Amino acid sequence: METLLAFVIGALVAIAVYQLQRRDLVRMVIGIVILSNAVNLLLFTLGRMTRAEAPLIELGAKLPPEGSANPLSQALILTAIVIGFGLLAFSLVLVYRAYRSLDTVDAQDFVELEFDDA
Repeated sequence: METLLAFVIGALVAIAVYQLQRRDLVRMVIGIVILSNAVNLLLFTLGRMTRAEAPLIELGAKLPPEGSANPLSQALILTAIVIGFGLLAFSLVLVYRAYRSLDTVDAQDFVELEFDDA
């Protein structure tokens, strides 16, 4: 299962990098979202994917049972999902505002407009 997820993570990173190289700001935002999902999936995979043992520490023990999943990575992913959604909403509002102000979502036009004003 981890091998399949490694290929899926690699494909998501490749798609995200491709989208980030585009000139359209909406596609850049989509690339950032896909990249954050790939990182979340990577963290989830690194935290060990198993149903063999619950990550509960027995009374008197100092560590969870050997072979259990790491609950810390799952908690980090839940936090990253919320932060990623906030980033998506904020960046889409910025792109919309830029489109309303400049009538374009092309990143190259932003650079040309910035140097024309100087």
